[in-house]
Amino acid sequence: MLSLSQRPQQPERPVKAEILLEIRLDQIRTDAASRDAYDVIYDEGDISLRSSFYLWLVKLFALQPDDVYLDISCGRGHLPALAQKQGVQTHGLDLSFAAVRSATGRGHLIVGNSQALPYADDSFTAISNIGSIEHYVDMRAAIREMVRVLKPGGRAFLLVPNTFSLLHNVWIAFRRGRTNIDNQPIQRYLARQEWQQLFEEQGLVADKVAKYEIERPRTRADFFSYLRHPKRMVRLMLTPFVPLNLAFCFVFVCHKPR
Repeated sequence: MLSLSQRPQQPERPVKAEILLEIRLDQIRTDAASRDAYDVIYDEGDISLRSSFYLWLVKLFALQPDDVYLDISCGRGHLPALAQKQGVQTHGLDLSFAAVRSATGRGHLIVGNSQALPYADDSFTAISNIGSIEHYVDMRAAIREMVRVLKPGGRAFLLVPNTFSLLHNVWIAFRRGRTNIDNQPIQRYLARQEWQQLFEEQGLVADKVAKYEIERPRTRADFFSYLRHPKRMVRLMLTPFVPLNLAFCFVFVCHKPR
């Protein structure tokens, strides 16, 4: 499930067209409207994932004590909390007041806009953005901002969704005859090469890519949760057989050129 490919092949340059599946709820067009929507989401519930998901990611990041790490769109601060326990200088930023307000004691967290980061150039050695780029009003501006605040040679870990995820989008279309819609105000999907091209056009270099389907349980609570939901166990067992290009999501490991 975690196997990383070697450096992704150079994306084939398509004809001049924006290849993008985009869904907008309530015609969200501004950052202020997006913030209001996420405040409601976090006030009324939570969009955090299981603890095993964040444990898997932190292991993948392999942060070192001398790293200066920023988690963009940190939500309730699960990744900053884990990084802080490893002795890493940790920062987190989220657009939602409600999310940051509920994340006390989880590193240095602030409310801010990913498309206009309140940090100086070349501030961080490692940056993560997990399942959020596809929800921004302006994805390209947010990626350029990541590049700006990342030190030369610094690493960026970016988890993004696949248009053609076999066990998710394709399966839903096959069974229900419709496009999958989640509860977030803006939702976008691209295929693997299209994501890579987007990142590299904004100044990152993609070194590796991992597929993400579902994390194996790493805590007692998550193990028993899987036992109560057999469909998760089935998906976990099928994960090794899902080709990279048909994965649920991709985790790109990128760097900023020196």
